[in-house]
Amino acid sequence: MSDLKAKEYKRFEDIKEARADGSEYWSARGLAAVLEYIQWRNFMKVVDRAMLACKNSGFDPADHFAEVSKMVDIGSDTKRRVKDYELTRYACYLIVQNGDPRKEVIALGQTYFAIQTYRQEIADRFNQLDENNKRLVIRGDIKQWNNLLAEAARDAGVITNEEFAIFQNAGYMGLYGGMTVEDIHDKKGLAVREKILDYMGSEELIANLFRISQTESKLRRDDIKGASAANQTHYIVGREVRAAIERVGGTMPENLPTPEKSISQIEKEQLAALKKRSKTLMLDE
Repeated sequence: MSDLKAKEYKRFEDIKEARADGSEYWSARGLAAVLEYIQWRNFMKVVDRAMLACKNSGFDPADHFAEVSKMVDIGSDTKRRVKDYELTRYACYLIVQNGDPRKEVIALGQTYFAIQTYRQEIADRFNQLDENNKRLVIRGDIKQWNNLLAEAARDAGVITNEEFAIFQNAGYMGLYGGMTVEDIHDKKGLAVREKILDYMGSEELIANLFRISQTESKLRRDDIKGASAANQTHYIVGREVRAAIERVGGTMPENLPTPEKSISQIEKEQLAALKKRSKTLMLDE
């Protein structure tokens, strides 16, 4: 996303509010102002259409358009109680979809809320997965990001296998408080050929995914040159991820439990189950 787009989208982020339980919402009156609706009654026509669209989509509008009242200042130290709505992200998405298409800010809002709604759907689907399937998904992401990291490291000057092993070790040492790849391997009680990443739970995998993706980004963004500088970058990023975990009171990655089954084993079991199911369907037909 360009810096300009990010700045434009920020107007929608700036009016987002949070309840005591951490759930987010947008004030309809706040959104109306950002979408450049001067008259509330004109904006309410859009809200009404959005609520109808919500109902036609099979959802209860009350779950996405929570009617509330609020006191507003109308001048001369006088306040008046007015109607407002606490809107979910989906409600905002429906509103901008039903807004005046001639407004440039409406088009901007359509893109912003479409992206945010899609991201939330992805997150919701992920959260519904059991632990083993979460591990499979994240491990797949790590494989892709590790390929990108390897390319960025090569561009920085990490060329030989030995240099790349040192580079990888630096990232682990930053994230794991000085523990080397060998130390982590031993702590998990793994056999010689077993891979560390295959014996991580979802929480530990996510920490490593963040380390990998942010290192790749920093190597390219800062145009890091030289194997030594790349190693230092990987270590620093790993250390910063560790510090972030500590700040929020999380468990350090080396203290997280090691799953009994490897990701490779889970993949084999799921593939076997899939093949068995396919044969059963063929017999049923």
